Amino acid sequence: MMHIDALRGQLWRLPPLPIALLAAWVLTMISIPILRWTVGDDALPWAVSAGVVLQAAAVLATLHHAWGARQTLQAVALTLPLAWLVEFVGSKTGLPFGEYHYTELLRPQLGGVPLLIPLAWLMMLPPAWAAAQRIVGAGRNWRFVLCSAAAFTAWDFFLDPQMVGWGYWVWAQPGGYFGIPWVNFVGWFLSAALITGVVYAARWAATPTRPVEPPLPGLLLVIYTITWLLQSIGQLVFWGMPGPALAGFAVMGVFVGIAWYNQQ
Repeated sequence: MMHIDALRGQLWRLPPLPIALLAAWVLTMISIPILRWTVGDDALPWAVSAGVVLQAAAVLATLHHAWGARQTLQAVALTLPLAWLVEFVGSKTGLPFGEYHYTELLRPQLGGVPLLIPLAWLMMLPPAWAAAQRIVGAGRNWRFVLCSAAAFTAWDFFLDPQMVGWGYWVWAQPGGYFGIPWVNFVGWFLSAALITGVVYAARWAATPTRPVEPPLPGLLLVIYTITWLLQSIGQLVFWGMPGPALAGFAVMGVFVGIAWYNQQ
C-alpha cells in the first residue's frame, strides 16, 4: 500500500501546468457560492462553464503527462463526439436516459445539446478511470471498463439533482431519486462503459506489446476525490440539497474510499 509521502512525490514529479490548473479549478468552484450571493443566479452558467473548462484542462494536462500528446488527443477525439452523440440521441429519443431536454441556459448548443456537456464527460471520465485502476487493477479487461462506468455514474448522484434544480435540463416524467428517473443512471452506466471501452480499445490497439496498462497519475484520483468533497459540501451547506449531498457522499464515497485504500 502506497504511503502519502510516496503519493506526494508522484505529484511533485508532475509539470507545474496540471497543478496550476487544478488550483484554478478549485478556486473557481469555491467562488461559485460567493458569486451567487453577490451577483445572483445570472452568474451561475458562466461560473459553471468556467469550472468545467478548468477541470477539463487540468485533467487533459495530467493525461498528457501520462499518455503523451497523440493518445491524449485520440481520447479527446473519441470522447467528445461520442458523449455528444449519446446526449443528442438521449434528448431526442429518451434512450438510454429517459425523456428529457436541455433548456437555453447553457450556451452554445449543437443539436439542442450544450457543448459544455460533452466537455463535462471528458473532465470526469479520466478521473473515473484512475479510480477504477486502483480498485480493479490496471490490467486490460472488462472489469476495468465496468468499474470505470460505475465510478463515473456515481458522480451523477450529485450532478443531476443540482443541474435540474438550477434549470439546465428538464425531465418529462420526474422520477424517484429527488426528481431524477432511475433509468437515467442505467443510461449513464451504459454510455460511460461504451465510451471507456472505445477509448481503451483504441489505446490498447495502439500499444499491443504492453501486457499491463500503466497506472494513471495520482492527480486524477485527487481530482475525483476533490469533486466528491466539493459536491458533498456544496450541496449540503450552500445549495440546500441535503438528500443528494448525503446520497452522493455515500455512493461516490465508496469508490473514493476503496481507491485510496488500494493506492499503490
